[in-house]
Amino acid sequence: MDDLIRHRAALVSYARPIVRDRFEAEDVVQEAFLRLAAADGNAARQNIRSPLSYLYRIVRNIALDKVRREKIERREEEVPQWWMLPTETASPEDEAARGQLIDRIEKVLRDMEPRMRLALEMNRFEGYTLQEIADRLSVSVATVHRLVREALSRIAMAIGEHEA
Repeated sequence: MDDLIRHRAALVSYARPIVRDRFEAEDVVQEAFLRLAAADGNAARQNIRSPLSYLYRIVRNIALDKVRREKIERREEEVPQWWMLPTETASPEDEAARGQLIDRIEKVLRDMEPRMRLALEMNRFEGYTLQEIADRLSVSVATVHRLVREALSRIAMAIGEHEA
């Protein structure tokens, strides 16, 4: 065992890049020596061909385990569980106001001419481009642009009336 202690500095240098901290590397090497000492009288210790290589393997395994454990702990700290997050509940007044706003928007959409409503829905809800809508409705891109702009303007006015 004494001849292995002479390699302590080399073992610390070996563990340091893995754990990225000199003090952690010292701890890893210390733990490796303790594990090797625990196996000292053991039959397994007697069968070790190269005790220094075995010690390097122990250091590497302990260092990698430490890095994995820290990574898991950091991940758990960074991302709180969904049940730990505070929830915001809207007041009954807010819910009622939101419901009235949705009713106003639905009324504006119901009152739109079908082509305007279709152009708006295709553009804003389904993600179609103005050119694709123009091809579908057999009109120009400028007409589709005007239809979508007018529909959005009507919705904005309904929202503005609601807030006023």
